[in-house]
Amino acid sequence: MDVRNCRRCRKIFNYSMGPIYCMQCRQAMEEEFQVVKKYVQDNPGSDIRMVSEACDIDPAQIKQWVREERLYFTEGSNTGISCEHCGMMIQTGRFCERCKAEMSNSFRAAIRPAAAAPAPQKAKHRAESNKMRFLDSK
Repeated sequence: MDVRNCRRCRKIFNYSMGPIYCMQCRQAMEEEFQVVKKYVQDNPGSDIRMVSEACDIDPAQIKQWVREERLYFTEGSNTGISCEHCGMMIQTGRFCERCKAEMSNSFRAAIRPAAAAPAPQKAKHRAESNKMRFLDSK
């Protein structure tokens, strides 16, 4: 049994997995997300500051939802969040498409040598050499 304090309300709760929030705070956050989502749908050109002020939500929480790809900025919007690798402005997620492609290629390159390595040679079967030998008693 894993007991932890909720990061939002600081109450003790039985933690099972995922974010460290109690069920009441998770439900409250989901309700807040739905309000923000509705506001963004109704006001497509709004930025994080505008959404934060209109919905009374912490801008860091809105950025977290954008990084989780639950929210995104519209095409052509002059606002966004920065790619965690190169700093380029992106609409949603953690990395821009170029950085995603570079990381994917480097992961593939790291895997290829291991797959192309020659298979280790089997040790010679020693059963033939370890057999018991009998001497003829004459």
